[in-house]
Formats: sequence, C-alpha cells, structure tokens
Amino acid sequence: VCIWFPKENMFSFQTATTTMQANFRKHLRMVGSRRMKAQTFAERRAKSFNRSWSDPTPVKQDSLNDSKDSGDLQTTCGTPEEGGCEDMDWEEEKEMERLACEGDDFIPPKIILISSKVPKAEYVPNIIRRDDPSIIPILYVTVFVLCAEEIEKRLTAYRRGSKIWRMLIFCQGGPGHLYLLKNKVATFAKVEKEEDMSLFWKRLSRFMSKVNPEPNLIHIMGCYVLGNPNGEKLFQKLKNLMRPYSVTFESPLELSAQGKDMIEMYFDFRLFRLWKTRQHSKLLDYEDLL
Repeated sequence: VCIWFPKENMFSFQTATTTMQANFRKHLRMVGSRRMKAQTFAERRAKSFNRSWSDPTPVKQDSLNDSKDSGDLQTTCGTPEEGGCEDMDWEEEKEMERLACEGDDFIPPKIILISSKVPKAEYVPNIIRRDDPSIIPILYVTVFVLCAEEIEKRLTAYRRGSKIWRMLIFCQGGPGHLYLLKNKVATFAKVEKEEDMSLFWKRLSRFMSKVNPEPNLIHIMGCYVLGNPNGEKLFQKLKNLMRPYSVTFESPLELSAQGKDMIEMYFDFRLFRLWKTRQHSKLLDYEDLL
C-alpha cells in the first residue's frame, strides 16, 4: 500500500525550529521595546514632577501684591449689614444726625410700616394723626429689600440725615410669631436662619437714631406677639440682630391702657376705631375717613 502526502503538507523539524527561534527573537524585541518605553515614560514623569516643585511658574510681583491686598481687604471688610467698610464711623454718623436734628421745628420721624396682608391697609394714610407731620406711613410691603429702600427714601425726603425714634410695624401674626411679608413667618428660631429676613432687621437697625437719649421704640401692632414665651424670645433675637443700635420692642394689647397710648401716638383714635370696626366689612367707605 502506498500512502502519498502532498508536498505542501510535509512537516520539517528544521523548519519548525527555525520558525520558533524567529518568533522568540521577535518576542524579545517586543518586550525590550516595551521596557524601554516604560522606563522612558517613568523618567519623563520623574523629571516633570521634580521640575514642578523646584521650578515653579514665575509670578509677577505685582500679582503677588494684588493678591495680598485683596486678601487684606476681604479680611478687614465685612458686609454693609455687618458694619464693615463703613465710610464713616459711629461718631461721624451721630454728628451728622445731630446736625440734621437742629432747629426748633424738627420732630423726629415716626415710621408706620404696614403689611399688605392687613385688610383695608390702603385706608391707613387717612386715619393717621393729622396734627403730626412726622408720621410717615409706608404701605404694601412686598420684599424685604424694597421695604428697606423705601424707608431710606422716605427718611431722606423728610430730612436728610434724620433717623427713626419711633416705629410701628402693623402686620398679622400671633403669639410668638409675626408675618411681615406673605409666606414669611418670623419666629425666634427662623429669623436668623433665613438670610433675607435677618439682613432686613440688620439694615433696619441702621435707620435707627444714634442721638435718642432713650432706646428707639418699635411697636408691633395687629397681633399679640407676647401671647406666649416665644414672643419674648423673638423680640430678644431681633434686638440682638439690631445691635449695637439701642432698640426696644413693645406689643401691648390694643384694648389696654398701653395699647390706647400706642394707638394715639400714630393715629386719630376715633378714625382708628372706625377703621378697625369695619376692617373686615364691605361697609367701609372712603368718605367715612375723610
């Protein structure tokens, strides 16, 4: 029997050995190349690392000075509400207010700030005391920033440099809380947590008098805040926010003797009672308050 193998399928040991040696040499060249590449990369990385620490990028001296000055400015200056970066110190502002108050005809301004949530608030200008030109009613509080700006504008219009000695905030609320704005409840726990609210009270403090020999008085009306202990905590928190200005808060019951004195300080008592009795009625006519 004769078995025939095609020539192209013939296996040669010499051929196999030669092929294996060639593949092995190729493998060694590849490994060596990879090692060289890895070593070269490591050297470059080490050199780069050393250079980044030993040869930092040059910085102009002016830039260093600018950065230093900027840092000093941020360190020494706070926000206007915190009293930092003031153009004038306390004594200079006090002297300006004293000059503004000169004259026998000067009466310290009294601000009435009435919330837009109070029913029939639009009638308030018609029930204030007509024999006292120092009473300044401000209606329709919308946002804290605009409220503070309006107070400042009205004080300047009254007499430039004048400050508040007496103030009435007429708003809704209840024991331990008050609503100066819609959906903005002020409690002793929330008044510092909400930034816009705390900044409002700090800014409001700067409108208070420095020359008043007695603490400046803020009346709260329209709600009895002192109906529980949290009301006193709220007033104490507000006084802390308004430091170093001397401010005291009062919220007497309207039917008490202290409440009557408070009403007569700002309002025509007869017209106020008329407005109050018809505050939630459709019978109130503008002509009744003229």
